[in-house]
Amino acid sequence: MTPDQMRDASLLELFSLEADAQTQVLSAGLLALERNPTQADQLEACMRAAHSLKGAARIVGVDAGVSVSHVMEDCLVSAQESRLYLQPEHIDALLQGTDLLMRIATPGNDVGPADVQAYVALMERLLDPSQAPVKPAAAPPSPEPAPVVEELPPEPEPAPPVTSEPPRQGKRMTEGGERVLRVTAERLNSLLDLSSKSLVETQRLKPYLASLQRLKRIQSQSVRALDTLDGQLKTQDLSLEAQEALADTRRLLSEAQALLAEKTAELDEFGWQAGQRAQVLYDTALACRMRPFADVLAGQVRMVRDLGRSLGKQVRLEIEGEKTQVDRDVLEKLEAPLTHLLRNAVDHGIEMPEQRLLAGKPAEGLIRLRASHQAGLLVLELSDDGNGVDLERLRGTIVDRHLSPVETALRLSEEELLTFLFLPGFSLRDKVTEVSGRGVGLDAVQHMVRQLRGAVVLEQTAGQGSRFHLEVPLTLSVVRSLVVEVGEEAYAFPLAHIERMCDLAPDDIVQLEGRQHFWHEGRHVGLVAASQLLQRPAGQSQSETLKVVVIRERDAVYGIAVERFIGERTLVVLPLDDRLGKVQDISAGALLDDGSVVLIVDVEDMLRSVDKLLNTGRLERIARRSQQATEAPRKRVLVVDDSLTVRELQRKLLLNRGYEVAVAVDGMDGWNALRSEDFDLLITDIDMPRMDGIELVTLLRRDSRLQSLPVMVVSYKDREEDRRRGLDAGADYYLAKASFHDDALLDAVVELIGGARA
Repeated sequence: MTPDQMRDASLLELFSLEADAQTQVLSAGLLALERNPTQADQLEACMRAAHSLKGAARIVGVDAGVSVSHVMEDCLVSAQESRLYLQPEHIDALLQGTDLLMRIATPGNDVGPADVQAYVALMERLLDPSQAPVKPAAAPPSPEPAPVVEELPPEPEPAPPVTSEPPRQGKRMTEGGERVLRVTAERLNSLLDLSSKSLVETQRLKPYLASLQRLKRIQSQSVRALDTLDGQLKTQDLSLEAQEALADTRRLLSEAQALLAEKTAELDEFGWQAGQRAQVLYDTALACRMRPFADVLAGQVRMVRDLGRSLGKQVRLEIEGEKTQVDRDVLEKLEAPLTHLLRNAVDHGIEMPEQRLLAGKPAEGLIRLRASHQAGLLVLELSDDGNGVDLERLRGTIVDRHLSPVETALRLSEEELLTFLFLPGFSLRDKVTEVSGRGVGLDAVQHMVRQLRGAVVLEQTAGQGSRFHLEVPLTLSVVRSLVVEVGEEAYAFPLAHIERMCDLAPDDIVQLEGRQHFWHEGRHVGLVAASQLLQRPAGQSQSETLKVVVIRERDAVYGIAVERFIGERTLVVLPLDDRLGKVQDISAGALLDDGSVVLIVDVEDMLRSVDKLLNTGRLERIARRSQQATEAPRKRVLVVDDSLTVRELQRKLLLNRGYEVAVAVDGMDGWNALRSEDFDLLITDIDMPRMDGIELVTLLRRDSRLQSLPVMVVSYKDREEDRRRGLDAGADYYLAKASFHDDALLDAVVELIGGARA
C-alpha cells in the first residue's frame, strides 16, 4: 500500500467516525422536529450536522456523501428560512438520507450511484413547490406558552436530599420524593477526576507516616544508646555540670519520644480518616456517573417489533432490571452488541407463527432481556423461546467449511460446537439477507464485549430457545493494569489484554525473515520495541534480560519490549482532553500512588501500529542504540476546525512535514489556546459554533501579544466576498477547501512561516 493510500484509508476511518456522530445528531433532531417542525435549535443542529458532513465528505473525496448531505442541507435551510414547512414525508426522507449517509460512511457498505441519484431525485421532488405541500393554511395549534414565573427562594422547611444525575430528556423533575438536579456529563467527569486525585493524594501520606515511624525507631535507639553511655559513665567521677547535661539530654529525649509517638498516632489516624473520606467521595462521584440500564434500551422494543413484522413473525421483548445502575460509558458501548443479539434472536431464534403453533407454542415469540448486579459486574441474560441452534446442522457446516475433520467434529461437545458461532465470518445462513447471513454478528458481539473487558457465553436447548450470558464491568473508570517503564516514562497495559510477562535472554531472540521473534506457547511471536511504538528514546537498561509484555487481541499476538516492570496497579481512569483528539496507541491517563502521571495503552490501537510498521518495513531491531543529535525546536501550529475529519487531515499533514501541531474544536477553544500557549501560525475555519473564525481573527488582531501572529483561513466558501471578509478581518492567507489539496496547504504554511525547524 502506498503512503497516499494509507493516508486516504485513515481519513476514511475518520470520516466514518464523524458520520457516526453527526448522524446521531441528525436522528435525534429529526425525531424532535417530527413532533414540532419549527424548533429553531433543532433545525440549526440538523443543518450544521448536514453541513459538516458535506464538508468532510468533500475533503475525503466521497462524492456520494456530498450529494446526499447537500440536498438534506437545502431542505433544512428552507425550513429555517420558513420557505418550507416540514411535513411527515420530509422527515421520512431526511431520516432516509441519514441512514444513507451512515451506509456511505461505513466501510464495506456498497452504495451505488443509482441509490444516490434516486435519493437526490426524491428530495428534489419534495422541495419543488409545485409538487410538495407548503405550510398548511391552518397549522396544528401549538400549546399556549406557560406563564413565566420567577423562582423564589424556598421556604425554610426541611428539604428532601439532593441527588445528581446525568442529563435526561430536557426537564427538571422530582422522582420518588427527591429533587433531581441536572448536571452535565463534563462536570461529572470533572468531579470524578478531582475525587480520584484526592484518593491518590491520600496515598502520599503513607511515605510520611513511614518516615515518622523510622524516625521513632531511630529516636528509641538514641535513648538506648544514651542509657548505655550513662551506665558506662557511672564508674567515672563526673562533674556536676556533666551530670546535669546528661539528665537534660535524657529528659529532652524522653519528651521528644512522647511527642513523636503522639504525632505519629495522630498522623496515622488522620491518614486513615482522609483515605476513608476520599474513598467515599470517589464512590459518590462514581455513583453520579451511573445510569439506569433502561437508557441503553431506547428504541429496542420498537426495533424488535418492526423487525419481526418485516420477517412475518410476531415477537415481543420483555425487559427486567431496567433500573440496574451502570456506568454511562459502559452503556454506550453495550448498545451495539445488544442490538446484534436482539436482531439475531428475532431472525435466527424465533420461528414463523405457523411453525410455533405446530410445536405447541404461542404464535407470538418472546425474547427476555434481564440485567442485574453480581460481584461488581453487570450480568445480562438475553433468552428467546425459539427453536434453538440445530447442532447437527452446525456440525455439518463446520465440516463443510473445513474447520474441523469429520472425526473430530463428531466428538465435539455442545459447548465446543457453539463456540464456532463466534468465529469471524461464520454463519449458518445459506443466503445473505438485509438482516443476517454475513457472519459478522456474533463475532462483532464478542469483540465489543472483550473491549469492555467482559465475556459472552451462548447456551441453548433444542426446540426451546437460546440464552446469551454476558458479564461486563459496572464501570470503566477503574482498570487493573501492569505499569511498565518506557523511555523513562510510566505506561500501563490493561491486564485483560496481557497474555503473560517474561524475561528474555539474548539467546531466546531469533531472526526470522528479517524480524525478531521468540518462542511462546508453541509458536513464534513477533518482538517489537515499545520505545518505537510510543516514540520514546530507547532506554539504557542494565539488565542482562529483556523485559517483554505479551499482548493479545483476537488472534493477533506480539511481544512488546519494555525497560522495567513497575508492578500491577488498580488505576482510576482519567479521560484525555477531547481537544487532543485520538492519541495514537493511548486510551487514557491515570495517577500513580506518588501522584505521577501514567498513560494507559490502547492495546488494539497499538497492534494496528505494529501491523503498519511491518507493512511499511520500518520495524526497528530491539538492540539498536542511536545517538540522536540535539535538534532545533519545531515550529508550532494551531489548527482550529469543528470538523474532526478536516482537523485530523491538517494535523497529520503538518506533523508529517515536521511541525508541532495543536488542535481546537471551535473558535472559543482556539482563543483559549492562543492566550495560554505560544504558536508560530494559526490555521482556522470560518463557520464554527460558539465563536466563528472571523471573530477569532478579529480578537487576535486586537491583542498586543498576538497581533503579529500569521493567520491562514481555510474555508469551504470560495466566493470573493467571503475571501475579502476573511482578509479584511486580518488573515494573511485564504485557502478554499473546495480546491484543497495537500501541497496547497503545506506550500502556504511554508510561505507564511518557513520550514518546520526554527
